[in-house]
Parts: sequence; structure tokens; C-alpha cells
Amino acid sequence: MTRDQFVYQQATRVSGFGLAIQAFLGFFLLVFGRAAGDSAFILASVYVLSGVLIWVALMVLFHQHRLERIEAIENDEIEQQRGGAQSVFEGERESSQAAARRLRFMHQWLMPIVSAVVAILLAAICYFTLTWLARLDDTTGNAATFGVGANLGWQLAICAALALLTFIFSRFVAGMAQQPAWQNLRGGAGAMVGNALVLLAVAVGIVFQVFRKPVVLEGVTYGIAIFLAVIAGEIFLNLILNLYRPRRRTELSRPAFDSKLLGLAAAPDSIVRSINEAVNYQFGFDITSSWGYQLLLRSVVRLGVLGIVMLLLMSMVVVVQPGEQAVRLRGGKVIGDVAQGSLVFKWPWPFESIERFDVGQIRSLVLGPKLLPTSKVNLWPVEGEPDPTRSAFIVLSSAIAPTAQSSNALASGVPALRAADGVETAQVAAQFALVDADIVLEYRVKSDGLLDYLNFSGDSRSRRTVLDMRERALKALAMREVCQLLSTRTIDQVLSPSGDSLVRQLKERIQGSFDRSRCGVEVVGILIPVLRPPAGESSGMFEELSIDIQNSRKVVDEAKRLVNTTLSTLVGSPDVARRVVTDIQELLTIERAQGKDSAAAASARAAIEKVIVDARAQAASVIGLARARRWDMLMRARSTSSEVLGQAPSYRAAPELYRERAIMTVLSRALAAARIKYVLAIDPSRIDFDVQMEQPEPGLNLGDYLEKKDQK
Repeated sequence: MTRDQFVYQQATRVSGFGLAIQAFLGFFLLVFGRAAGDSAFILASVYVLSGVLIWVALMVLFHQHRLERIEAIENDEIEQQRGGAQSVFEGERESSQAAARRLRFMHQWLMPIVSAVVAILLAAICYFTLTWLARLDDTTGNAATFGVGANLGWQLAICAALALLTFIFSRFVAGMAQQPAWQNLRGGAGAMVGNALVLLAVAVGIVFQVFRKPVVLEGVTYGIAIFLAVIAGEIFLNLILNLYRPRRRTELSRPAFDSKLLGLAAAPDSIVRSINEAVNYQFGFDITSSWGYQLLLRSVVRLGVLGIVMLLLMSMVVVVQPGEQAVRLRGGKVIGDVAQGSLVFKWPWPFESIERFDVGQIRSLVLGPKLLPTSKVNLWPVEGEPDPTRSAFIVLSSAIAPTAQSSNALASGVPALRAADGVETAQVAAQFALVDADIVLEYRVKSDGLLDYLNFSGDSRSRRTVLDMRERALKALAMREVCQLLSTRTIDQVLSPSGDSLVRQLKERIQGSFDRSRCGVEVVGILIPVLRPPAGESSGMFEELSIDIQNSRKVVDEAKRLVNTTLSTLVGSPDVARRVVTDIQELLTIERAQGKDSAAAASARAAIEKVIVDARAQAASVIGLARARRWDMLMRARSTSSEVLGQAPSYRAAPELYRERAIMTVLSRALAAARIKYVLAIDPSRIDFDVQMEQPEPGLNLGDYLEKKDQK
């Protein structure tokens, strides 16, 4: 092809036509998206409008090429008129090539600047799109709404028609770009095929939206943003490579916005040629020209259709396992009954689909932000700073009982006390307390509640959340019951439950709430791995209080044990001791009223003594010893009195002799053990000493023994 001004004039007209299509397409999508409230159309329009810069740059560039060709032709004509003669203005010919200088300037500066602007614009669109998509799940009151138009049929037709139109035009421009003079049109072909890809992706999302799959359209929007980021990254990479790529002085650089990725989509035949070359290279000969390869190419369409038909037929039969339940969905609506352990026949995808659920699987739902790590010994104090993401539960203080007013206020979901209520902090602390708890709800789908489970809520999941909508709703219902129950219990009842189990109460209340909401869910169990006061100094104080309470209980138990041991030792058992104490109190009452010597007091005293003796304990032994000692004293006194009464006749017969004999008997007993004897105040004439000096015998003296026995 001869490079003259008409060649570049044709490229300029094509660039202007592409600019008109790009601008019209972008503004049409923007106006339609705003009117219909469709977010995907608005994003597609922003990308399409960004391609206007590429077509403007190409139109200006080819126009400058046309001017440069006109200038070159004029210079050639001047040279021919001179006939090869030398001119004095030979050195000034460079100044007459202004169009050529401007053309080089455009290639050196205009194209890189336009490429950089396009890359920055695409990166900015990607950033703001991702930021806007992240706001879809914002729970701080600044959430965005993903709009979907109401006329899905018209939207699908518009996207399909415009995608086809832009793809045909991109193929036309890509065919022109195969000529060396028009090679810069590859950037415009890439921009136009990018429009086709974006519109095709939106059309696919609209198809799924018709079948009530809104997540796909949102995912398409997210994918378009990633696509823009990839194209922007490629343009930046091309800019950097163009700075270091070596080329001849007369060679013009390729614009950085000329994307090779989009160029492959604009000219798919080049992909086929590349595949053929790769196959030939791997086999070492021209296998693509063989009859087998040509037969495969001729039959690839029929084989593809056969494969698609087989896949559609296979999608019409679904096997439901015995432990699973399944329902047929047509356009998001349940068709037929629930199937379990059988074959299910349906229309091929996407007309009908099967949703299978493992109803026997036990699922866990954490009623809180996250679980705390637990160890073998669960200590209440936590080292380090407390986790600000954990929310404590409100309970009643142990100093007050749950009143009807406080219970109803908390059970109705009203926030705890606000500053506007005029309640002082000290009063709030005296009435309410906080506990930190990890509560795990274990549930499963009821055997006959799958339809209720599906109708209760959707299973869509936001990007920044782990739980889907159904799990979030179940969590909200369970959290309401947990807060209501704990708000009517004191902190002592929560931390140290007695009697009715806290876990059982939670299970019954949550199951009742699920049944009233028709969730189709059966509560299997409630787990509370962590239950403690809020993290901080209060946890340590609670442990100290608990330790002190245990110590006080220990002291009381030791005292009770000592009392019971003492009472058992004294009277046999604590029950007998309590009975004896009661009887003694009654005895004291009788003595104060009737006197100690009254018959009633004596009868009560005898009854008490009988009870103590029948117990056969230490007190009974003391009473038995006292009785034995009394009888011993009584018998001794009776023996003495009998002896005295037996000596009375002797005294009456000879009083003096009896008296002298008694005195002498006493003296003999008293003086027998004395070594020195003194006799005082007795008339000497009446004393007669009979002293016998005897030598003691070393052996056994039977006479001494008999004498001593007589003295005793």
C-alpha cells in the first residue's frame, strides 16, 4: 500500500467514526443506566467513555500523518522542479518539515501522555468501583445500594446488540490495522473490543438476574473493575517498556494504550494461527496440514454441540443421597415436593436447578464476634489489653433482685440506660453488671422443615461477611433470646447457676423463637466454653471474691464438722444433740415458771437424762461414772454406820474400857510408823514401858510377819 495522504485520510475518517460510536455508546449507556437505576450499565458507560480519549488521539495522529504526507509530497515536487540543482537554501530544508516535526512530537509526547491519562483514568474507575462495592455491606449507615433495572428484557437486548455491533466494528478496525500504515488503529480496535467484552459480561449477569441470581450480576461488576485494573497495569507496563525498547531512528513507537490482550480478542484468528504454530513446533512437522487435523477442525463444531447436549442431558438427572433432601427451583421458585434418597428429574440448566441440603449435618453458629482461645485451666484474668470487638452481656447486679420493670425494659430490647435518662453512673453500677461469654449454637435442619428453612431467608452472602443472610437472621433471633434471658438473671446466677440449668433455659427459649419464626431449624445444643466477668481488673477481683467465699465456706464447713464431731462424741449424733438442747430449753422454762424442785422439772430432767444415757456416748459414760461413784460413797457410808452401830453394845457395857481401848488402838496405829515417840500430858504413874531389845534375823521371821499382820 502506498503511503499517501489519502491512506491516512481514510484512517482519520475511520477514527472519527469510531469516536462517534464510542461517544454515542457511552452517553447512551450512561443515560439509560441513570434512568433505569442500573449500576452495571453506569459502570459500563464510564469505561466506554474512557475510550473516547483513545479515538481522539488516533484521529489527531492520523490527521497529522496526512499533513506530513502532503508536506512530503510538496517537498518532492520542489525537488523535481529544481532538476537536482543545488540551492543556497539547502541547509534550510529541515525548517520546511514542520508537519514531520509535529508528528514526531506526537509520537514522543502526545501518545505517552494520552496513554498515561487513560491508565490513570482506568485505575481511578477501578478504585472507586471497588470502594463503592465495598460499601454494599457497610453497617455504619453509609451503605450503598446495587441497582438493577426493571426492564431486564430490554437491557439484555441492548447489551447483546451493542456488544455485537462493537465487536463487528472492532474486527473491521483490526483488519485495517494489519496494514503497516494503519497499525496504530490496533489501539482503537482494542478499545472497541473491550466495550464488547464489558457489554457481554453485563448481558450474562442480566441472564442470571432473570433467573433470580443477583449475586452473579454483582460479581460481573466486580470482575469488570478487575478487568479495568489489568488493562491499566498493562498500559503502565507498556509505557515503561517503550522507554527502554531499542528501535531505528525512522521507526515510530507503538502507543502504550495499544493493549495486546485486547488485540487478541479483536483478532481471534491470530490465536488460531499461534496454536497451529505451537502444535507444529511440538510435533516437529506440519501436522496442521494433515487430513486428520483438518477433519478434527471440520468436526469440532459438531463435537462441541454433542458435548453440550450431553452435558445438558446429564444436568437433567440429579442423585439425592439418603441423608440429603433436595428441591427443584425454577426461576427461584420451589417446584414439587421435597425429595430424599431418590433420583430427581428436572429441566436442563439454566431453566431448572436442584438445591441439595444435608439435613443431618450439625452446624455451629457463634453468638458473638469470635471465640476466645481456651486452655486446660480457664482463668478469668486476661493478660494484655482487652479485645474492643467483644461485646459484653448485661445482667442484673447481685445486690438486687430482678424486678418487673427492669426485666421488661431489658427483655423488650431497649438499650441499657442512656445518659439522657438522668441515671447516675453509680446507680447503674449498683443495678446492672456485665459478663463476657462465648456462646455457640449447634443446630440442624428439621427432617420436615426444609421448605420453612428455605422460605425463612435467602442464602446470599456479602463480601466482607462470613455468614449468609439466613445464618445472620438465626444469629439475631438467638442473640435476642440470650440477651433477654441474661438480663433477668443476677451475675451470681449467671456465673454460678444452681437449680435450673442456664444451658437448658437458653436452648428452650431459642427453640421457641425459631418455631415462632418458622425457621425450620432444630436446636441440638448450646455450648458455653467461656463464661466470666469482663476482661480487666474486675476479673481478678471476682476470682479473689470467689476464693474468699470458698475460704469462708471452708471455715464454716470446718466449724460445722467440728460441732458435729463434738456433738457425736458427747451425745451420739447431731440430731440427738439438737433434741437435748430443745429439751434443756424447755427445762429452763419450766424451772423459771414452777421452780427447780417441781415435779414437772424433775420429770423433764429425768427425760433428758434418759435420752443422753440411751445415746451411749461420752455424756452417758460420765453419767454412768457419777452414778457408780454415788453408789460407792453410799455403800461406804452404810458400812461405816453399820460398824458403829455394831460397837454400841460394847460401849454401853464398859464405856471407860471401850474408850481406853479405842485410844490405845489409835495410838498403836499412829505410833507404829513413828521413829521417835513422845508421850505428853499423861500422868507418869500411869505409864508402863515394856521394851524388849531383839536382834533382827537375816532370814524370814514368821513372827514379825504375823505381828505386822495383827497390827494391820
